[in-house]
Amino acid sequence: MMDQIKTLREKTGAGVMDAKKALEEAKGEMDKAVELIRAKGLARAEEKSDREVASGKVYCYTHLGGVAASMVEVACETDFVASNPEFEALCKEIAMQIVSMNPKDVEELLAQPYIRDASKTIEQLVKELVGKTGENIRVIRFARFKLGTE
Repeated sequence: MMDQIKTLREKTGAGVMDAKKALEEAKGEMDKAVELIRAKGLARAEEKSDREVASGKVYCYTHLGGVAASMVEVACETDFVASNPEFEALCKEIAMQIVSMNPKDVEELLAQPYIRDASKTIEQLVKELVGKTGENIRVIRFARFKLGTE
């Protein structure tokens, strides 16, 4: 059971007790336990969605040796989460999504399938980190630049 808990924690970032409870509820079935953890994280994200976001990061990403770039402002509640490596990784993934998929606004961006895993949207990616950090996280705005015409 301990090996399964460790594996589930590595896959989801869940705490030990949450992983144990999910495995027990899923009767040891890993895929079902992962889904239970994600559902719980999404529920937590919904609860936190109206909390104020006063910190965050403006993240810049350059693609194809400078041919395309994006800037994205991602907000969270505290400096502690803003300096977390997982928050920075989320910012990078969102910035890469913007360069690759050219959304017209934040609403379209959040609804897009994630380029690395089409089974989830950018909004789900954000909500997963909300579930892990316990803080509200919001994409505020972005800009995309590309040489030449499009």
